Amino acid sequence: MKNAGPSQRQLRVGEQVRHAVAYKLQQGILLDDLLKNIVISVAEVRMSPDLKIATCFVSSLSTLHNVSPTDVVNVLNKHSRFIRREISYSLRQMKYMPELRFRLDTSFDNFSKIDSLLRSPEVARDLHHNDEFKD
Repeated sequence: MKNAGPSQRQLRVGEQVRHAVAYKLQQGILLDDLLKNIVISVAEVRMSPDLKIATCFVSSLSTLHNVSPTDVVNVLNKHSRFIRREISYSLRQMKYMPELRFRLDTSFDNFSKIDSLLRSPEVARDLHHNDEFKD
């Protein structure tokens, strides 16, 4: 049997973890100097089938030009146990508190690549060519 994707339970728990992590990061619980003046967005949380590992996909908006998104992810991974403890209060109903792993969210990069491809002259020419045949 092929893997049909995440179960309803994985999706529900992932969304609860995403809300809890985003709320705690919004509160500014991490006092790391690298995270000052940085807004961190938690785009998605994917749960493992046993709900013991939560992979958080994050992106950062920085007002500082010398802070890379990879550095932000590294700092979040360094403080993942602290964040895990902080969100455990709002996720008391869970039997096990999942281990948090932070990864860089690349979905916005993928969207911009697709958008630039769709706006390219070759695709525009093909779309215009197909419209002529419909008439």
